[in-house]
Amino acid sequence: MDKETYLAQTASTRAERIRWWQEARFGMFIHWGLYAQLGRHEWVMNRERIPVAEYEKLAETWQPKEHPAREWAALAKQAGMKYMVMTTKHHEGFCLWDTQQTDYNAVKRGPGRDLVREFVEACREFDLKIGFYYSLMDWHHPDGALCATDEVARRRFLDFT
Repeated sequence: MDKETYLAQTASTRAERIRWWQEARFGMFIHWGLYAQLGRHEWVMNRERIPVAEYEKLAETWQPKEHPAREWAALAKQAGMKYMVMTTKHHEGFCLWDTQQTDYNAVKRGPGRDLVREFVEACREFDLKIGFYYSLMDWHHPDGALCATDEVARRRFLDFT
């Protein structure tokens, strides 16, 4: 496929997805991560200046109840929502799925299970469109902040991402 055909198809597909989303108008966005244990907000690590080594301990202690996404999806469907979006990794760098990129994830730490998989299964059960939010910022990765001023660090971080 040549570049012009690819770009035309991509633009068409994107336009269709945007049109669907604008018409759906009502959905749920789930911000969920280690910060849930602290009961404040997803920027708590940054705003309260919690050191990475201290914050990282939350990964071992987080034990969310079984299948909360099913409850969220049931509520969304009952309210007439058409889609759900979930944070798969917020700025704290903790991944809610099993990844080989880092052991800082929900399968290898506290929860011991793939929370994104549970979310997808719940959305499918209740016939809701699925969306993911993945933060490009990462306070946990050693190159996360350095990449703004260090080209070598930026390259490493882009490869990681």
